[in-house]
This record gives sequence, C-alpha cells and structure tokens, in this order.
Amino acid sequence: MDVFRINPDDNVAVALTDLKAGEKITIADTGDIQLKTDISKGHKFALKDIRAGEDIIKYGNSIGTAVCNILMGEWVHTHNVKTGLDYITDYTYEPVCMSADGLSDKKVTFNGFIRENGEVGIRNEIWIIPTTACVNDIVKRLARLGEAYKERFMTNIDSVVAFTHPYGCSQTGEDKEATERILADLATHPNTAGVLIVGLGCENSPVENIKAKMTDYDEARVRFMVCQDEADEIERGEELLKELIDYASEDVREEVSADRLTVGLKCGGSDGLSGITANPLLGHVSDRLIDLGACCILTEVPEMFGAEKLLMNRCRDEKLFEKLVDMINSFKRYFKDNGQNIYENPSPGNKKGGITTLEDKSLGCTQKSGTSQVVGILDYGERIKENGLNLLYAPGNDPVACTALAAAHAQIILFTTGRGTPFAAPVPTMKISSNNELADRKSNWIDFNAGTLVNGKSIKELTDELFEKIIDCANGEKVCAEVAGYHDMAVFKRGVTL
Repeated sequence: MDVFRINPDDNVAVALTDLKAGEKITIADTGDIQLKTDISKGHKFALKDIRAGEDIIKYGNSIGTAVCNILMGEWVHTHNVKTGLDYITDYTYEPVCMSADGLSDKKVTFNGFIRENGEVGIRNEIWIIPTTACVNDIVKRLARLGEAYKERFMTNIDSVVAFTHPYGCSQTGEDKEATERILADLATHPNTAGVLIVGLGCENSPVENIKAKMTDYDEARVRFMVCQDEADEIERGEELLKELIDYASEDVREEVSADRLTVGLKCGGSDGLSGITANPLLGHVSDRLIDLGACCILTEVPEMFGAEKLLMNRCRDEKLFEKLVDMINSFKRYFKDNGQNIYENPSPGNKKGGITTLEDKSLGCTQKSGTSQVVGILDYGERIKENGLNLLYAPGNDPVACTALAAAHAQIILFTTGRGTPFAAPVPTMKISSNNELADRKSNWIDFNAGTLVNGKSIKELTDELFEKIIDCANGEKVCAEVAGYHDMAVFKRGVTL
C-alpha cells in the first residue's frame, strides 16, 4: 500500500512512501490519478480538482481551505492551504450517542504499590523537589548521594530523582499559585515512595506554601528542608534521604485491578502517519483501559483546536460541555492576549513530516482519546477525580504538558511521535513511533512501533500488544527513557516575572 485515504469523504490522500511526479495511483471510487508533483512520505495530494476557497477534507473534516486552485494529483500543503480557524467561537451542544455496553467484566490486574491514602503507584521512587531554582544544584547533588546509598544497600527503590525547574520565586498571581499546585501534586504522587522538598528560605513560594497545598500525604514519606536554616544543607539533606530510603525499602508490590491505572495521552513531533497509525492505536488502547474502569487523560488544548466540536459532543452532560467550551475559548484568549495567531502551532518538524494546519494536527491528535465519553474537565494543576476519559488544561509543549499529566496523578504517559524525542516526564513515558524508520533508527528512544499498521498488522493485534506492554510497565518493566536515566519536569509560565 503506497497511499491511504483516511475517510471516504476526503478529497486528499496521504503518501505512505515517497512518490514521484508522473506515477499513476489507483484510489478506490476515484480511479487512476497521475501525480503532477513529487509527494514525500506523510504528505498529501489532491484526489480531485479543488478550487480556491474550497475546503480541504481529511479525516472526514475540514483541515483548512485552498488559497488557490489545486489540480488533481498536486501536492497539498502549507503553500496552497490556509487554516479555517478563528478566535472565540460560539458552540452548540449536540451530544452523540455513546456506547452503553458498560464496563468490561474481564479481570485484568497488575502488581503495584498501594499507598496509605489508597492510591496505587507503579514505581517506588524517591523524588527531591526544589521550591525554587536557587537550590537546583543542591538537589542534583543530593540525588547523586541518595542514588549511591540506594545502590550500596541494594534497596528496592527504583531511583532517586531531582526535579529541577526555573521557578518558585519572582512569580505573582496565578503563575505563583500554579507553580505551587504543580509542586504539591508531584510531592503527593503515588509513584513516590518518599519525597524531600528543599527550599532556600527567602523565595516567595516557600516550603510552607507547598506543604499547605499538599493533601492526603503520609508524613512518614515526606521530609522538608530549608537550606538557610541548616549549617550544612548537604549533610542534613543526605540524612533525610537515608531516612526516606530506609522506610520505603519495606514497600512491596501487591496485585491490584487495572481500574487503578491512570494513563496520560500525549503526542509530540508528529508526522503525516501519526493520525493514521500511532494516534488511532492509542484511541483503541484508551477505550480498552476505560472499558476496564481505568482513567485516561488527554491534554494539549491548542491541539484540540479544529477538532474541539468532536470532543464537546462526547461530553457526558451540558455542564461538562460548558466547561470544555470555556477551556477552549480561554486558551484562544491566551493566544490573542499575547498577540499570537492561534493557528501558528505546527512546528517546523510537524510541517516537514506532512502536517499542514493546526486542524490537520488536531484531528489526528485527538484520535488518542478513542471514542469514550468525556467525564471530566481538569484545570491546570488539578488532580484526577473520576475514572474514565478526562481532558486537562495544558499547552502542547511536551515537558509542560507531560508534567501537568503527572501532576494530575497519571502513573504512566503514552507518548506518540513521528519525529522522535528522548524527553521523559516525571513518570514512565512510553514512546510510540508512528513509522517504521523512526522505530528502527532510534530504538534507544522508541518503546513500541505503531508503523507496522501500514504493513498489514491489524489494529486489534497492535492494541493487544501495546496493552500488554502497558501492563508490563505497570508491573515494573522500564521504558527506554528510564533505562537511560531521563526524568524531566516543566511548569507552565504565563505571567510576570519580578
């Protein structure tokens, strides 16, 4: 198969391999098309003559309009297509009929760490969280000392990690509150066996602010240190880490139901195959997890633009619909308030891979959510409250969005990519390639290859395989980024820096 028409209503098709001008392509219900230009893998070409101003249809929906006449067989991309997106939009709730099959009666389990508050972790890690950038080097040094202690005494702690960031001071208003919420949410994450929160002492998001926002935490698993109050902060920090490691080393995995899983859904560095292979695959896996009673969280609000109506009509009720409308329009206002066009989102790598407009990316991106009903709308820094499909307010930026997913208490993130990235979130970040070449070339980054969908593997086969890999990860199998020792976090910065 050299080309793929995603939806019968589409007036473009996607090249699955590099195609040359003059080649004849046969499309069902269309007949032979002679290509007028070279078409790179992942890029689109016209299935019929398209007039200027006419919609470009992909995924059965408009991804923009033609800026000039486009002939059948011509390349369709940024040079002849513009977005159809606008700023604030009025929406009408038109709920779609959702499946009423109910939860699966199939019993699926994994072995996790049951925490004192009832949450379940899939890792037993020690996290060191600074309240301010001024102590970043201190927490990194403490992490090295903690890791050495953990290795020396052969404890069952998976890793000792320092999460550095540039904020926690010189922030005001919502920025300051958001940073404190994110740090507090990470400090109470179920993947943590113990947490050391390190402050300087004069920052405007001090230790006591983070502590005040922490709910449901076990005092035996958390320590606080203010460096200005210590004669030797390294010596004292090491003592506190040893206490945490010794205590948490008694933790053991126990069998729990798969409905205790919370999975984040994210994509980054997409290509023209992302919406054909990796993202639809995640949609099938998401539906399966939710059918088992688990929770899945979709984020990246700007990458819902152009596909938001499809999500809105899947909201459980009109109250949730209104919350999603507000989330979409508030993010559009954020763009407008900063003088930015809302459609300037696909990165150079996305465009090189065949993504033309934000609608093009969004319609592929939102397929990660499958077909399940939307049961929750979460603000940035808000923790999950209800199992099922939830939508989370965060930007498309990989480190920021993935940190927000972790702060919402996702234990694992499924991350699709057509370009590749070594990035890792605070929680295990499983990389899923949209194409075979990337999976082969960057096997040290990629955990699972969805590209085989275009080579004859069925969506059910790959769904079964990826689902089993998720359960293996929940049981303790490390993903590539963990093997490499990568852990990152980032905070959403929107306001004034003092």
